[in-house]
Amino acid sequence: MTGHVSTAVNEDTCLSREQQLWRIKILVSTYFGYAGFYLVRKVFTICKSTLAAPVEEGGYGMGFEAVANIWTAYLVAYMLGMFISSFIGRKWGPRVLLLGGLGLSMVCNIVFGFANSYTTFLVFMFFNGLVQAAGWPGTVGAVSEWLRKNERGTIMGFWSTNYVVGNIVVKNLGGFLLATCSINYGGYMGVRYSFLGCTLLAFAIWWLLFFWQRNKPQDLGLAPIVDLEQKADRSVTASLAERVTFRQYLDLLLNPVVPLMGCCYFCVKFLRYALDSWLPTFLDLQGMDIGRAAYYSAIFDYAGLAGAIVAGVALDRLFKGRWERVCLLMGLGTVAGYLAVARFGANPYALAFTYGLVGFMLYGPDTLLCGAGSVIVAGERNAVAVAGIVNGMGSIGPIVQEQIIGRLMGGRDPLQAVRLSNLLGLSISVFFVIFMAFIAWQVVRLRKRQG
Repeated sequence: MTGHVSTAVNEDTCLSREQQLWRIKILVSTYFGYAGFYLVRKVFTICKSTLAAPVEEGGYGMGFEAVANIWTAYLVAYMLGMFISSFIGRKWGPRVLLLGGLGLSMVCNIVFGFANSYTTFLVFMFFNGLVQAAGWPGTVGAVSEWLRKNERGTIMGFWSTNYVVGNIVVKNLGGFLLATCSINYGGYMGVRYSFLGCTLLAFAIWWLLFFWQRNKPQDLGLAPIVDLEQKADRSVTASLAERVTFRQYLDLLLNPVVPLMGCCYFCVKFLRYALDSWLPTFLDLQGMDIGRAAYYSAIFDYAGLAGAIVAGVALDRLFKGRWERVCLLMGLGTVAGYLAVARFGANPYALAFTYGLVGFMLYGPDTLLCGAGSVIVAGERNAVAVAGIVNGMGSIGPIVQEQIIGRLMGGRDPLQAVRLSNLLGLSISVFFVIFMAFIAWQVVRLRKRQG
């Protein structure tokens, strides 16, 4: 293990030209790097219909139940992989996660491009989930030692829109290849070209990471940018050594604040994935036609992007790095949004806009808990581990919500089912506020103790 060396830095000094240039490279490469992870993650979701369709209709003949099992395997592996990635990233650095995770995920997608059987898809999708989990902890860890305290929230607020770009690119490129090649050569070839085409673009992004990403300025012979010794805003005491033992990692994992952040993120991901998966259906059942439902459901996402950016700016300008206060305030806003949903639930158009309020309030904590908050709570060097642990616990949410809401929707009057689902969302948002209030209380106690 590398011993601890003093890393005190004056963060008020100006960056050198080389530091500024490399910081731009780091932000650009990690922004597109995480988008690249989406290119080898989301193709499966746009190919579901073809994979499930009967062979005589040009599909793979798997059926929707088998397709659902494959994606469930991915979600479970992704959750488990987060804990593995958080340890690997803390021990060997974010670069190992980014290049290794994206590289192995590309291999899985090449296999998907030539696979025909359910078993092959199931096995390699599970493996793909494990290596895909390297993406977010790796990217957060990769920027943590390049951003100073007074700018971290604002920059990461904009930077955290990377997954939206990835989603847009994979839907457009993958969808174009799927549609065009299916028409010209049949459904089989459409799926193959969709997987392989997106993998080819991800391969180009892998090289961008290879040349432009470094874990910290010192790896390039530059002076450090951030003060690793600064402890004023930290709620968790953890090793600042470049590499840690498994025991030191467990100390971080078992610190009460970090699991509480994971519980908060479980609530956030439960709500976000529930609305991402079910909102068009809710609006359709409320009387809006399916085309308009798909269109109006996007209000949730666009409002969420604005909320993520506003939360980052507010963290720096108004709350001076007090991430837990921003999350608590926006958590209360999420509760207010769900109360508005319950109040205006009879009108599908009003419902769409009130869900926009929920999205605005929800995406702020979403980006802070696994972004700037993960950096602040235990320091820049531990950001990769905290982000992985928090995301790992949070990733249980998407698995659970699909099953719970699916059961609520089954065998009931549609309007009653939507109402029950909204009440569930309100309950989860209240739990989120309770968890965040407890974290805020813990942080206040720790700061008073530290003087």
